[in-house]
Amino acid sequence: MRSLTFALACFLVASAGFAQEVPKPVKLMEISSKPTQIKRLFYGQVQALQTVDLAFQVAGQIETLDADEGTYLKMNQQIAQLDLDRFRRAMAQAEVNLTKAQRDVTRLESLRGQAVSEVSVNDAQTQLNLAEIAFEDAQDNLEHATLNAPFDALIARRLVANFTTVSAGTPVVRLHDVSELRVDIEVPEVLFRQAGGSDTVTFSAQLPGDPTSYPLTMREFETETSSVGQTYTLTLSFDDPPGDFVFPGASVTVFAMASTNGSAGVVLPETALIYAPDGSAAVMVYKDGTVRRTPVQIEIRTDGRTYLKEGLDDGTQIMLTGAALVTDGQTVRPFTRVGE
Repeated sequence: MRSLTFALACFLVASAGFAQEVPKPVKLMEISSKPTQIKRLFYGQVQALQTVDLAFQVAGQIETLDADEGTYLKMNQQIAQLDLDRFRRAMAQAEVNLTKAQRDVTRLESLRGQAVSEVSVNDAQTQLNLAEIAFEDAQDNLEHATLNAPFDALIARRLVANFTTVSAGTPVVRLHDVSELRVDIEVPEVLFRQAGGSDTVTFSAQLPGDPTSYPLTMREFETETSSVGQTYTLTLSFDDPPGDFVFPGASVTVFAMASTNGSAGVVLPETALIYAPDGSAAVMVYKDGTVRRTPVQIEIRTDGRTYLKEGLDDGTQIMLTGAALVTDGQTVRPFTRVGE
């Protein structure tokens, strides 16, 4: 019985020792002062160059409405027209009044200084000026009773039905200017500042179900953050048309890529650093299955990041996270994926 108990104890001790020898998985990063590519992913929506809700500047009943949704219009192509009868009558009346005022002025000026006073001539001239203004207003109202496309446009939505009586300013149709398709994305404040001083940031887009990568160019950005999330809105445009049936509102995935400047130095994450009581910094260098505590000189710059000054060569692998959780000389293995 004693021998059995002793053998069991030895087995447990051996098992515990074996468990301690299992290498701990650790995440690694490689020191490199060469330029590297940083890639970020954002989700956005396709936008038109501009979207306009067209409305009549005068009131009336719509007589014709040629606005099939999803169709394209040429610039100055007619979209809708009000019943023109009353506008034509108003213009004819204004023209008659103008003709009469011109005759009155001509007649009174011919009698100036004889049977007509200067005041009467001036009053007639005033009536002529008012008649000219009324005639111009009637002309404008007649022109404003017809809606034409202000640019080559895509009809997005018909907002009223034909034969509807509308007041001035009531939107009738919504148009998209798709001569240039754009994409809006929301960029966090920190990334916006980091990329703001760099001209090496490039953008590309992918549409759902389409593996093609479409280059994008930044057009503008809002200089105020959103009230929620502290993000800036960047507006990008497609360098080339993304194909048929890509309309405003379509979802798009945007990839932002930037080249880091190796001459600026190597950035060390805080999770890779360990500190001695005297404040000196060190990292855990990985080599041949073990990690060794290696002193480094660091510098914290105005951008808030920690840069490596001395202590490591290019190609050296260090622990990316959890450096304070291992000991000098401990056996480890590179972390590949969960479950391994």
